[in-house]
Amino acid sequence: MKDIDALEQSRARVIEAISQNMTLYGVTPSIGRLYCLLFFSDRPLTLDEMKDELGMSKASMSLAVRNLLDLNMVEKAWVKGVRKDLYVVKDDPYQRFFDLFITKWQPAIHTNTKAIEKTINELEELLADSDTSSEVRKNAQVDIKNLQNWLEYYDWLSRLINSFQTKEILQFFPIEKRMNTDE
Repeated sequence: MKDIDALEQSRARVIEAISQNMTLYGVTPSIGRLYCLLFFSDRPLTLDEMKDELGMSKASMSLAVRNLLDLNMVEKAWVKGVRKDLYVVKDDPYQRFFDLFITKWQPAIHTNTKAIEKTINELEELLADSDTSSEVRKNAQVDIKNLQNWLEYYDWLSRLINSFQTKEILQFFPIEKRMNTDE
């Protein structure tokens, strides 16, 4: 019995840490506990089993599972003879990070780039207008320069995201730890 308690205690430590850090994925600690329940399970679980284990309502459990599916952290499983939906952890932490980074940053880059490009065009129209005062002209020129720096940043960020999508990033940061040959 002592060994079971030690196992449960070690798992509880991980569950607590991971569930508290699930905010990085934009979800609540209870969704993190659900993820860990599936992670430590030796078999696929149904919504009812997860609900009973965590003491959540079926509606809350369904929403939590949907969040984890959207984050690509769990997936449906199939077991012969079982009619209910089953779920398992999709445990590829590297892909999970790539998916999270991509889904969080791509829309922001698109929105910000469009706003900046529109603003630069408007500022250039101000500069082309002979009635624009010298003070406004000076500020518009500074703004255009600063906004062009932002566009360069978003271009770089887009290329970084592309390297995640194509897995090119793994050429520079391979999953396998490289041995230090300088020692």
